[in-house]
Order: sequence, then structure tokens, then C-alpha cells
Amino acid sequence: MWKLTKNFDVKKSGIFAAGVLFGTAGIKILSSKDAKKVYTHCTAAALRAKECVMKTVTSIQENAEDIYAEAQQINDERAAADAEFESNEI
Repeated sequence: MWKLTKNFDVKKSGIFAAGVLFGTAGIKILSSKDAKKVYTHCTAAALRAKECVMKTVTSIQENAEDIYAEAQQINDERAAADAEFESNEI
């Protein structure tokens, strides 16, 4: 019996009990109505941020497509000019 109480550490047991208590209280706090309101507002803010980012991405994609189309047109015009120059040279 003495060996059993010798291995029992009051400090570690107290820390464990406090952890269980705070864990149980934490679960109640996280599932409260006020916490759910906070989660809802945070989710709404994240959705607004996502919408803003998607608008920016769409704008950048449109600009990139315009740049790509103009670059292709420049290369086509240059190739046509080179072909005309080579045909006049012969």
C-alpha cells in the first residue's frame, strides 16, 4: 500500500484535474450562443474576403488574356512582314 501512495504525485494529479476542468469549461464556452455568433460573423467576413479576392483574380485573368491576345497579334504581324520581306528579296 505504501508503494502505491509513493508513486502518486499530487502535483501531476492536480494539473490533470485542472486540465479536465478547463477542457470541459472550454467545450461549454465554444458551444455557447455567443460563440456561435462570433463564428457566424467570422465566416461572413471570410466569405466577403473571398468575393473580393475572386474579383481581383478575375480582373487579372482578363488582363492576362488581353496581353496574350495582343502578343499573338504582334507576332502574327511580324511573321507576315518577314514573309513579305523574304518574298520581295527573291
